[in-house]
Amino acid sequence: MGEEDEVQKLKRIAAAAYDYENDPRWAEYWSNILIPPHMASRSDVVDHFKCKFYQRYIDPGLVVESMSLSGSSQSSRQAPPPTSSSTPANDQARHRSSGSSTRTSGSSGASRPNPPAMRWDRQTIQFSVNAWVFVLALLSILPIVPKNLSNRAYRLSFIGTGCSSLYSLYTLYGKPRAWNLQAVQVWLQSVIAAKDFIYFIYSLILLVSHLCLKFASIPILCRTLEHVVKFLRRNFSRSTLYRKYLEEPCVWVESNTTTLSILSSNAEVGLGFLLIISLFSWQRNIIQTFMYWQLLKLMYHAPVTAGYHQSVWSKIGRSVSPAIQRYAPFLNTLVTIVQRWWFR
Repeated sequence: MGEEDEVQKLKRIAAAAYDYENDPRWAEYWSNILIPPHMASRSDVVDHFKCKFYQRYIDPGLVVESMSLSGSSQSSRQAPPPTSSSTPANDQARHRSSGSSTRTSGSSGASRPNPPAMRWDRQTIQFSVNAWVFVLALLSILPIVPKNLSNRAYRLSFIGTGCSSLYSLYTLYGKPRAWNLQAVQVWLQSVIAAKDFIYFIYSLILLVSHLCLKFASIPILCRTLEHVVKFLRRNFSRSTLYRKYLEEPCVWVESNTTTLSILSSNAEVGLGFLLIISLFSWQRNIIQTFMYWQLLKLMYHAPVTAGYHQSVWSKIGRSVSPAIQRYAPFLNTLVTIVQRWWFR
C-alpha cells in the first residue's frame, strides 16, 4: 500500500510539472469545461482539471480524487469521453471546428487546403537536435557498436544535450540584461531550478571528464525520448507512417513518463556513487566528483526533480541506515556531517 501511495505521489508531481500551456489539447479540453466564472478563476479548480486532463491524455494510471464544487452541484460539464486513443478525438474536434468555419464563411465549393509545410521554428529545431542526440546516445550505449564509434557518439550526445538545453534556456528566459556579475547572478537565480539548466550542467560536467561512463547516457536517453515523442504526437498524428509504426510506442512513452523519470533519477544518483568509486583509480577527478555531487544536491531540492530524487534517497536511507547502525556505528558522525551539508 505504501509503495502504491509513493507511486501516486510521483505521478501527481509529474502532473503538476507538465507543460500544459504548450499542449494544444489542454486549451481545447479547458474550453469544453463549463463552470461558473468565479469557479474557473480558482487555482484549486484549475489544478483539479489539469490532473483530469493528465489522467486522460498522458497517464491513465494517475488517480484523481473527486472534487465537490461548492454552490454548484456538478455544473461543470466536461468534454465528451475519449475514444480508444486521444488522437482520433482531437481529429474529430478539429473536423467539427473546420466544418463550422467553412459553413460560416460560405465557401462551400472551396477545396480543402493542403497541410502547411513544417517550419523551422523553435520546437522544430529542438526536435531535430533531440532526435540527433537520441540516436547518438543509443549508439553510445549499445554493446554491439565498435568502441571508437561508441565513445565518439557518447561525447557528441553530451554536446548536443548541452546545446539543446542552452538554446531552450535562451528562448524561455532570454540572456542576462548586462554582462556584469550582478546581472548574471540575477539571471542565474531565475534559471537555476529549471530542468534545462540542470541538464546543461550535467552535460558540461560529464563532457570535460576523462571517464567514459556509458551509464550516464541513460538520463540523456530518457530526456530526449520524451521530447521527441511529444513533438511527434503534436505534429505528425495524422501521418500514415506515424499511425502505422510510431503511434503505439509514442502512446506508451507518454503514458510512462513517471517511470522514465524514476529510471533517470536512479541513474543520476548511481552515477554519483560511480564517481566516488573512480576516486580510487588513476582516472580520479576530485573536482569533477565534487561538482557532480553539488548538482545532485540541486536535483534533490529543485521542484522539477525533487520528488523523484527524494524518493530514491529515501529508499537508500531505508536500506543503508540499519546496516550502519548495526555494523558501523562509528560512521554516524560522518553521516551527520554529510546530511548537514546536503540539507543546507
